[in-house]
Amino acid sequence: MLSFIMHFLALLSNLGGPDLIIILLIVLVLFGAKKLPELAKGMGQAVKEFQKAKDEFSDELHNAGTTTPAKPDVRQADATVPRIDNAPTAREVAPEERTSQDA
Repeated sequence: MLSFIMHFLALLSNLGGPDLIIILLIVLVLFGAKKLPELAKGMGQAVKEFQKAKDEFSDELHNAGTTTPAKPDVRQADATVPRIDNAPTAREVAPEERTSQDA
């Protein structure tokens, strides 16, 4: 399969004047003279859209490192446990005496 692709790409790179004329004649027979302008217009629009998307992507890549990200709006989370006024903190509570199992 890979060798077929390689041969096909080599064929495309070696196209000359007579080869292109034969290909254009085949396209003319397949699509007809009335469809060729529409086909060419569609191809032109597709190429234009591709160029536009490529330019936008390139601009995004170039601007990615230069712009500073916006700072998020950070606020303190609401407490899920109700507070007890005047309750002692963990540092104020005396540690329990060691049991004989811990020693």
